[in-house]
Amino acid sequence: MTIQSDVYLDDIMLPQRGCDWHRAGHKLAVIFVTSTWGSSPRPVGSMMLVRDDMRIEGSVSGGCIEGAVIEAAIDAMKSGKGQPLTFGVADETAWEVGLSCGGSIEVLVIPIGPSGMSIDILTALADAARLRQPLQLSMSLASAMVTTATEISVMQSGMDAEHKSYTHLQEPRLQLVIIGAVHIAQYLAQMAQSCGFEVTLIDPRGIFAHPERFASSPVKDVWPSDILPQMSLDARTAFVTLTHDPKIDDDALRIALQKPVFYLACLGSRKTHEKRCIRLRDDVTDVALHRISAPAGLDIGGRSPAEIAVSIMAEMIAAWHSSKRQTP
Repeated sequence: MTIQSDVYLDDIMLPQRGCDWHRAGHKLAVIFVTSTWGSSPRPVGSMMLVRDDMRIEGSVSGGCIEGAVIEAAIDAMKSGKGQPLTFGVADETAWEVGLSCGGSIEVLVIPIGPSGMSIDILTALADAARLRQPLQLSMSLASAMVTTATEISVMQSGMDAEHKSYTHLQEPRLQLVIIGAVHIAQYLAQMAQSCGFEVTLIDPRGIFAHPERFASSPVKDVWPSDILPQMSLDARTAFVTLTHDPKIDDDALRIALQKPVFYLACLGSRKTHEKRCIRLRDDVTDVALHRISAPAGLDIGGRSPAEIAVSIMAEMIAAWHSSKRQTP
């Protein structure tokens, strides 16, 4: 078996890749992680795509059961019918595929087609991701079919109590807004994209906003206050200011501090931050100002632009997981 894999895509981007493959004339199957126990490396809700020529995207286990899942996906494309699969240490197959470390994984293999997931539902997933809208799917384990695509009624993906159906919740992609197309931003944007964030850079200074400096994340050459009101700065958004220019950073912060972003950080020394708070105090409350992480990033002793970007990225990831633990 020869397996080809493109650069890893965040799960929420997989439906669009599947739509692209379908338009190109390929058959494909989508696999969902429906239940886990123990040391399973990928959480419930993780996705994987398999194409008829064995090109894959995403993962359901980090590698240990992928071979068996791909074979099941190829069978599903041929027959038009999917199936649930269980891999655990008590199952001889699990030892063969490498899951021997005290865990189990249940997945649902679904072909794209009339007896699995319709292309319309796959397109709805892709559209919801593009528009930053949540979408919920219901799937029958007995038939391995997607039965409905509805508005949100659950807090997370998972099985029902009778273990007969699986509900998949697709939430908006994580988002990072960077104010300032500076050297640090060149590294931070790439790191954030590698971690699944959708990145928007904003800088009204044309000399910094040149497209050649940010090929994969085009810069919006506008003042923050001209674009931020039209953006969805929600609880899945991180916000970082890097310009060192109070006119630009403050213009952005007056808006961001009124939004439920999970991470809000500003570059600059503690003395710089004290002056920043004095300037902003007439527009926002002290409670809001306390939300700002400044100086931005974890104290790892780094000094280069790349090292500072690493420290900000690490603090951002920690803040995201902390915010999930605090969600009721």
